[in-house]
Amino acid sequence: MSGTMRAIVKHHRGVGAELQEVEIPVIKENEVLIKVKATSICGTDVHIYNWDEWSASRVNPPYVFGHEFAGEVVEVGSKVNTFEEGDYVSAETHLVCGHCPQCLTGKYHICENTQIIGVDTQGCFAEYVALPAENLWKNPTEMPTDIASVQEPMGNAVHTVLNGDVAGKSVAVIGCGPIGLMAVGVAKAAGASQVLAFDLNGYRLELASQMGATTVVNSGIEDPVAKAKSLTDGHGIDVVCEMSGHPIAMDQGFKMITNGGRMSILSLPTKPVTIDVTNDIVFKGIEVQGITGRKMYETWQQVSRLLHSKQVDLTPMITHHLPLEEFEKGFQLMNEGKCGKVVLHP
Repeated sequence: MSGTMRAIVKHHRGVGAELQEVEIPVIKENEVLIKVKATSICGTDVHIYNWDEWSASRVNPPYVFGHEFAGEVVEVGSKVNTFEEGDYVSAETHLVCGHCPQCLTGKYHICENTQIIGVDTQGCFAEYVALPAENLWKNPTEMPTDIASVQEPMGNAVHTVLNGDVAGKSVAVIGCGPIGLMAVGVAKAAGASQVLAFDLNGYRLELASQMGATTVVNSGIEDPVAKAKSLTDGHGIDVVCEMSGHPIAMDQGFKMITNGGRMSILSLPTKPVTIDVTNDIVFKGIEVQGITGRKMYETWQQVSRLLHSKQVDLTPMITHHLPLEEFEKGFQLMNEGKCGKVVLHP
């Protein structure tokens, strides 16, 4: 396919982005071309849009960014035999090498040579995107496009929550951004006895309640550690999922966790974090996990099945639908914390 398309381009090394007319990607023999039906804004995209220290050190404008989407295959490469025109797909966004020690032992999600779609390569904030066939995931035909577009970030939530047992346990989700909200729904579906949601944003705490949190705590009003202890007979939380990245919140997470508990950290702190390793990790005998990406493709199976079975309903946390040309409004909502998930429609 030839011609041009509309795309959101990170056009310079500074704040903002532009809607531009660019060339439709030309696919390689192992790639497919996808017509994007829905694409959602991620926290990573906000970092790139805002041009913070991380993005300045990582990405190289000008290029099309964005990495969460759902769409229809419209063209397949000569060596692709697993997909055909008309297939309804989303994509795993980690492009892995296949030959590092991690890949060779099946740990593709921590490939040491990982590249990320829309960060290190051309992305999907566009009418079309070209991707390797091996990165695609076929969606159930009846899945709404907005739900299908957020499976990738939901995979982060599933990986964080289910990287250990949660059935019958107390779970705390610290930070109720979109992935934190999904984590609340996943923990509830997985049989957690309590799901506590912590944030400073009342709007997002209300969304956490809609996603199934049994208790929501505004950490600017209540002492989160004292509240967690009071709800667990003084013992503390069994599983803490850290999604905020804030040094104070992370320290509170370690203080509220019970002896022998699990701390799963998905967040990316931008500042050094002070933790009492002796008392809050060693003497408690807790397990600390760094979570990155999704297990390929175990997590995708879990995500698809949880959604298809309706054990997790993401409808409450998808709060805004906007046409592609109104992307600036979407980024404003994200920066102000006045939204759950924002989905753009080319």
